[in-house]
Amino acid sequence: MRATQLVQEMTVAEKVGQLVQTLPSIFSDDEQDVITGPIAELLKEDGITDVNRWNIGSVIGISNAKQAQKLQESYLRHNRLGIPLLFMADIIHGHRTIFPVPLAMACSWDLNEVERMARISSIEATASGLHVTFSPMADLSRDPRWGRVMESTGEDVWLNGEMAAAFVRGYQSDDLTRDNTLAACVKHFAAYGAPEGGRDYNTVDVSDRELREFHLPAYKRALEEGAKMVMTSFNVVHGVPATASEYLMRDILRSDWGFEGVLISDWTAIKELIHHGVAETLKDAGELALRAGVDIDMMSGAYTNHLEDMLADGLDEALLDEAVLRILTLKEELGLFDNPYRGINQTKELALHLSDEHRNQARRLAEKSAVLLKNEGVLPLQKQRVALIGPFADSNDVLGPWAGYGKREEAVTLRQAFDRAEIPYVFAEGSTVENEIDWTEACCIAEQSDVVILALGEASWMSGEAGSRTDIRLPKTQRDGLKRLKELGKPVVTILFNGRPLDLRDVVEDSDAVLEAWYPGTEAGSALVNLLYGQVSPSGKLTMSFPYNVGQVPIRYDALRTGRPSDIEHADPRYTSKYLDAPNEPLFPFGYGMTYTTFSYNDFIVKDVTGGIVEATVVIRNDGATTADEIVQWYIQDHIAKVSRPVKQLKGYEKVTLKAGESVMITFTVEGDMLHYLQPNGSFDADPGTFTLFVGPNSRDVLAKSFELKTKTRCTT
Repeated sequence: MRATQLVQEMTVAEKVGQLVQTLPSIFSDDEQDVITGPIAELLKEDGITDVNRWNIGSVIGISNAKQAQKLQESYLRHNRLGIPLLFMADIIHGHRTIFPVPLAMACSWDLNEVERMARISSIEATASGLHVTFSPMADLSRDPRWGRVMESTGEDVWLNGEMAAAFVRGYQSDDLTRDNTLAACVKHFAAYGAPEGGRDYNTVDVSDRELREFHLPAYKRALEEGAKMVMTSFNVVHGVPATASEYLMRDILRSDWGFEGVLISDWTAIKELIHHGVAETLKDAGELALRAGVDIDMMSGAYTNHLEDMLADGLDEALLDEAVLRILTLKEELGLFDNPYRGINQTKELALHLSDEHRNQARRLAEKSAVLLKNEGVLPLQKQRVALIGPFADSNDVLGPWAGYGKREEAVTLRQAFDRAEIPYVFAEGSTVENEIDWTEACCIAEQSDVVILALGEASWMSGEAGSRTDIRLPKTQRDGLKRLKELGKPVVTILFNGRPLDLRDVVEDSDAVLEAWYPGTEAGSALVNLLYGQVSPSGKLTMSFPYNVGQVPIRYDALRTGRPSDIEHADPRYTSKYLDAPNEPLFPFGYGMTYTTFSYNDFIVKDVTGGIVEATVVIRNDGATTADEIVQWYIQDHIAKVSRPVKQLKGYEKVTLKAGESVMITFTVEGDMLHYLQPNGSFDADPGTFTLFVGPNSRDVLAKSFELKTKTRCTT
């Protein structure tokens, strides 16, 4: 194996370099022998010099084919052993063609569409020279105050895992040596999605049971699909920062799961061990990270400045060698030793980026990701006179955070889509996203219409990384404008552009229809016009609950039961688990979403088959006049177990398309592993006893049937 041979030939300095990731700017003066000017000052702290820069193993932030080609050529002229660079970037929901944010994509419940998105992202990104994407994010997210929920796929442990696996399949395909495949990096290991107070980078405090049963499975599912890299998280787990946690990285990731790929820190995460208070110096931090198994230091300078000193002080060089071998193995698996310029193609880059095929796919996924939350018979629109109003009516801030190398000016706004479709309308902005503006002009414009389409939302900077908020309502000026427009007595259709579940009580009350569009991506306007006018019927379903108010969060549909549930008979109803000033239930539950027809669920039957397997059938009928999709959801509750179990958990779903008046029988088989849970002894087994199987259009509105598991079943994996 070439990687093994190279490790034997490398000097310590060359090995250390492979463990370092930095910016492409260190090679900006690549025709000279020294780094000069502000670049030298910028990188001095990271220990990168005009000499050791030619040993650096990977670069973050390559943006185009020309840059990648030039940088790789320059690097290979200087690297003694001809070891190529790895180019990595955050390709989260598209490279140049931008798709809906991941939370939106998840609401499509369409694994094939998500996989196609990742495949297109890979095709575009590799033409620009990239080898690795920092995606998928498999963090379980239950707190909409945390801005990065937009990058997650929601609050359900099983669905998160299936989504993560779809991302990996799309990026990596079935042959990583192909020049249009990206290696997937699963993040953020682990439990980054549960920061206290919903504040980014904050402490995470979960029990080992909560960690293993709810937070870890999605990461594991992505690795089972073959993801080649894992990124550490910023937070602590069990009091230890993840980047220094041998329990997470050595015991669970390497030993229990057998992961042999590359482990990379998040941006400056090794340096941040000092701020966490577990390391006194950068050298101490670097040693903790290497002992934990962190192969690549992203932008902290710990390995560059101090790893050779650690070895001189007695650190086992085998730790360095194993990290180098994993990195070189990835480069070999990507085919970089045979073709250091794999995929780089300026001609293909121009042809592929924003191609009609890719734009059409982005539009289709945006259509499937939108969730209709309310409709009082207003949608779909007919030939009414339309007023297009609101800060997002003509805004191109529709790509959302982490939008790769997408450009806002290339996105289709709602107003542009109306123009292209030659739909007459009158227009007024009403207000900016945040700033108070008199809505009088907008109200005058609205008076000229039969129906108001009001486009509201969060600016993209209000969501994403470091986008935590304690008030998850729309900005006050937008809510005030909605109220004034509602007073005109005309139907109001509110379209929402945002990256998190919001507190929408007043929006829902003052709107006749509410369409959650999220950040839809490059083809935002095109998708929304199709939805508004019924060329496409909404089919999205929420993968995060929308709270009644922020005081309920974190909120989840699969909560554990309590000894005093609010619906139990009690001598004094006050002393049950409930709020005095709000309902326990969310405003919109997990799995919720409307369409332009109605579906009925009938003839629900559950029967034993053999060996503890249960088969269920239900008949779904389209009772309306419009062809539409329905996502049939199956949930299970375990009544008696050795530990308290959730009130229900998603175990499967099926998406069906039915014409008006058409019906179909759906069959669902309950396999033994669907009943397994983490036992007190650490095994994943299922106990004999009574279970309830639920089926319905969301986690709240379900039919229920009980069944018995006669014998104990044991997990074999």
